[in-house]
Formats: sequence, C-alpha cells, structure tokens
Amino acid sequence: MVSIEFLLTSLVVVLIPGTGVLYTVAIALFMGRRASTAAAVGCTLGIVPSLLASILGLAIVIHTSALAFQIVKYAGVAYLLYLAWSMLQSSGPLTLENDEEGRRGQGLVSVAFKGFLINILNPKLTVFFLAFLPQFIPAHMQQPTQAMLVLGLVFMAMTFVVFVIYGLLATGVRQYVIHSERVSVILQRVFAGSFAALGLKLALTSRE
Repeated sequence: MVSIEFLLTSLVVVLIPGTGVLYTVAIALFMGRRASTAAAVGCTLGIVPSLLASILGLAIVIHTSALAFQIVKYAGVAYLLYLAWSMLQSSGPLTLENDEEGRRGQGLVSVAFKGFLINILNPKLTVFFLAFLPQFIPAHMQQPTQAMLVLGLVFMAMTFVVFVIYGLLATGVRQYVIHSERVSVILQRVFAGSFAALGLKLALTSRE
C-alpha cells in the first residue's frame, strides 16, 4: 500500500520549507532543542484535522464553498500576522536565559499549540490531502478510507521526523545567535517579515 513513489513524493513535499518549517526553525533558534521538538509535534498534530476532513469528504465542502474557504483562510492570515507582530514585539535580543532547560510545562504546550494552529488554519492543506492521497490508492482497493488513513499517518510521521531534523540543525547554530545581539535582533525581524509574507501569500490564495 505504501509505495516508494508515495514515500519519495511525500518526502519532497515535506522537505519544501513552508510555514511549519519556518516556525520550527524559529523556535529552535529562540528557545532551543526541546521547544523545537514541541513545535514539530504541534505542526504534525495540526495535520490530523485536515487528514480526517479529507477522509470524511469535508474537504469537498471547503473546496466548493467560497464562504467556508474564505473563513478558514482569513483566520489563518490573521494568525500568521499575529505571529509576525508577536515576534517584532518580543523583548529585545536573545539571551542565555532563553535556554531550553527553562522552557517546560506550559511553555512547551504553548509552543506546540501554536504549531498546531498554523496547520489547521490552512485550508489548502485539507484540499491537498483530498487531491494527493487518492493518487496512491489502487482503484480496485476494497477499503480506500482505511488506505487513506494509513498513507496520512505515514505522511505525518515523515513530517515529524523532517521537522525534528530541521530543528536540530537550527539548534546547532543557536549558540552563535544567542551570543550576538545584532544577529538575534536581525533574525527576529527576518522571521517576523517571513510570517507576514506567508500571511500575504495565503490571503492571495484562491480555491483552485
């Protein structure tokens, strides 16, 4: 059921830097390894609603209903702009007190929840699953719904692993960032601008 073609195509899709990757890398640089793993968990869990919606056929509603699509889309735009604003409003450059050992409990839950929201507020993700998964399910298969669920879970697992790797790579250069006030401030502005640009891109997205 899980073909090499599916794995390779999914890997390419997951590797392409998007909002989730950007968020995970930003968290890794600003808060460390543990927080970046929490971000990866949140972004991965954010796939679940879109996957279930696709399996249950709700993606068709989003794809055909202009109102439903616009509501979800602009909620996503607002959230991305909020992330950009929050990053710009963060209090000064990074310091050693921002280390991941001090980020436990509610802090990690908050990081994961924000990553979760990033994906559930992207209507294109639901439509993507509806168009993507059926291509790898044989027409003669007796239980296509179960097959879509399995493929979706494999896609989620690949997403998590790749995002964790992105986070680890970013954590590897984190020490150079937290010791440079100028670099940390520049990075905060770059990530803020990136989130704002992604929000603008989503705002211009159509259902097609």
